[in-house]
Amino acid sequence: MPSAHHPLPVTIARRTMVPMRLVQVAQHADDLGRASAFYSDLLGAPPTASFDPPGLVFFDLDGVRLLLDRAAPSALVYLSVTDIDAAVKRLRHKGIHIESEPHVIFTHADDTLGPAGAQEWQAFIRDSEGNLVGLVEHRHD
Repeated sequence: MPSAHHPLPVTIARRTMVPMRLVQVAQHADDLGRASAFYSDLLGAPPTASFDPPGLVFFDLDGVRLLLDRAAPSALVYLSVTDIDAAVKRLRHKGIHIESEPHVIFTHADDTLGPAGAQEWQAFIRDSEGNLVGLVEHRHD
């Protein structure tokens, strides 16, 4: 008879686990019109869909949805750019606050987190709603 000291054995069915993939990131936006214009310019693409009410704007980031939502908490989103210096210069010219200038974070010894041998450069900006956004370039020098 089972007891606290001798519980019944538990059988777990063996299943093949399919790895999860990122589907959506939600980002806080007080003003959906202002945030939508900011991200349209930053991403170089218009929103995929907008629903107001309830106050949602979606962008497609290569198969991952970026959701701008009044009710979402602030998220730190990192976006890939091909030329971080040019991106920061363009954003500064538009009056966007540059929180952190482009700098090397590290060099990838292998391809675990990025292309082997590439330097990972990052810079940080503030979006129209005050959220921090990271820009990332993998640079082969």
